Amino acid sequence: MTENTPELLSATIPEEMGGMRLDQALASLFSQYSRARLQQWIKGGQVQVNGQSLRSKDKLNGGELIEIEVLLEPDTRFLPQDLPLDIVYEDEQILVINKPAGLVVHPAAGNPEGTMLNALLHHDADLANIPRAGIVHRLDKDTSGLLVVARTLEAQKSLVEQLQARSFKREYQTIVQGVMTAGGTVEAAIGRHPVHRKRMAVVRNGGKDAVTHYRVLEKFPAHTYVSVRLETGRTHQIRVHMAHINYPIVGDPVYGGRLRQPKDCTDELRETLQHFRRQALHAWRLGLVHPASGESMEWQQDVPEDMQRLLERLRENSRQQELKQ
Repeated sequence: MTENTPELLSATIPEEMGGMRLDQALASLFSQYSRARLQQWIKGGQVQVNGQSLRSKDKLNGGELIEIEVLLEPDTRFLPQDLPLDIVYEDEQILVINKPAGLVVHPAAGNPEGTMLNALLHHDADLANIPRAGIVHRLDKDTSGLLVVARTLEAQKSLVEQLQARSFKREYQTIVQGVMTAGGTVEAAIGRHPVHRKRMAVVRNGGKDAVTHYRVLEKFPAHTYVSVRLETGRTHQIRVHMAHINYPIVGDPVYGGRLRQPKDCTDELRETLQHFRRQALHAWRLGLVHPASGESMEWQQDVPEDMQRLLERLRENSRQQELKQ
């Protein structure tokens, strides 16, 4: 999509949305756009409902054909920057990126530049025409691994719908403190911490439902190597859920708690644990349905060098403890 070129978005109103206002239905179907922008398009006559213009407050019956003529102005708030991007896959519709730990995904207060978004705008100037430069899901700054970026409005809508339907396959590998006996599922709502507002927490009231599945990959004397599958995608979800069940992620500066070391810990492992300054969490597998072809696609990326080194030290320590027994 190039600057000032209109695109046509279309959708059919699901029957269960019968009785909803037009602006409410559009906000649900096209959640990649702000409600203010959608209302602006309605007022401007760019939204057609069965070929007619309606008001934002008009009620829908369900089954109507929605067509939106979209003319986006490029977002000039963020500057393109020539930063390295580890592109795992690329076509006209999507980009799959292997994000390193330490890279912020989207500019925010304190991080106006040097982010993945700035790098994306340098890689493809047309992404300035897509909301949030096509970013549909994020990883925390110090979480590494795979994420997908949309290169067209149609691709963005499709990917957002897949996320909402929980059909994305998102699997992580992590190293936690404590020895798990077996895998399981954490089903606990997450919201803002009632006291520490920059943190998230498992909350009884006002949180969003969150489901995390986990299984044991390898056990060590005081740690566990775990595979985690997200069913929902709440902020800090894996970090919060693992801490909630008393298996906090190694290196997590917010939810990790006190550093734990195994009895008779080797000097090499002690040093590695003490200097592991980010949560040992990596998005290793990503699966989705391609927005244009409908093909099921999947990518995998091994854990990065710092986690590999930690795993090697944990294995060495385990072997030494076994020899002493």
